[in-house]
Amino acid sequence: MILVDTSVWIDIFKDKTGSVATAFQERIGSENYVLSRFNQLELLQGATDQKEWELLEDYLSTQYYLEATKHTWPEAARIYFELSRSGVTINSPVDCCIAQIALEYGAFLLHSDKDFERIAKIRPIEQERFDLFQRTRR
Repeated sequence: MILVDTSVWIDIFKDKTGSVATAFQERIGSENYVLSRFNQLELLQGATDQKEWELLEDYLSTQYYLEATKHTWPEAARIYFELSRSGVTINSPVDCCIAQIALEYGAFLLHSDKDFERIAKIRPIEQERFDLFQRTRR
């Protein structure tokens, strides 16, 4: 199961050529992908107008979600705390929550956000940076 981060969805939705969506489909293959409610929150808050909000809300209502548990919150805070104490800055504590959800469910995290690479240095999270530019250079 692959937990797809908001950073990947933004790249897919913004791409007018369809090349990101194609690369995403190739990467996912036949594997199941899921989102977290944090992805839902981030995507909806980024809507530019009512029409986009409605399209996003409709699409997101059909997706599968991994839900936070009572352990998610303190463990995500612990990730943030440990990184901060070691001098590493995370751009969003939401990324710590998403990473913790992936850990709790044993999901593979697909992203295009360097915060998850930082988190992977202190937590055994299976993750991959989805970078279309890197894929097309190979």
